[in-house]
Amino acid sequence: MPQLADANASVVIERLRAWNPGCIAQIIEYRGETTIVVPHKLLLAVAKQCKEDPALNFNQLSDATCVDRFPNEPRFELNYQLLSIPRLARIRLRTSVSGQQPVIDSLEPLWPGANWMGTGNFRLVRHPV
Repeated sequence: MPQLADANASVVIERLRAWNPGCIAQIIEYRGETTIVVPHKLLLAVAKQCKEDPALNFNQLSDATCVDRFPNEPRFELNYQLLSIPRLARIRLRTSVSGQQPVIDSLEPLWPGANWMGTGNFRLVRHPV
């Protein structure tokens, strides 16, 4: 595993792997930032773990973006910037969905700001948490 730019990132990775060994598909380190790539079917569960695990405590979703990688598949890449204010830590969760089935669980049940201005971009499927 490459040297992590942030010690906080290693805590997150360690806790997530202990919780579910299959929840991390890839770790990307770039310019001092850590991105944890997760399978799209586990996005909501991983985000919930990041928020509710007291050792992680990511209490804020600070940004959510989507990249259209057309004509590549999976076509859509979703990035979620999580912030733990008490721990002064940040992490990015990334997942991808295909253009044929562009459906993903919303993070709105965890962070209502995921539906900021009612755009619906990240509110494709809603499940109780």
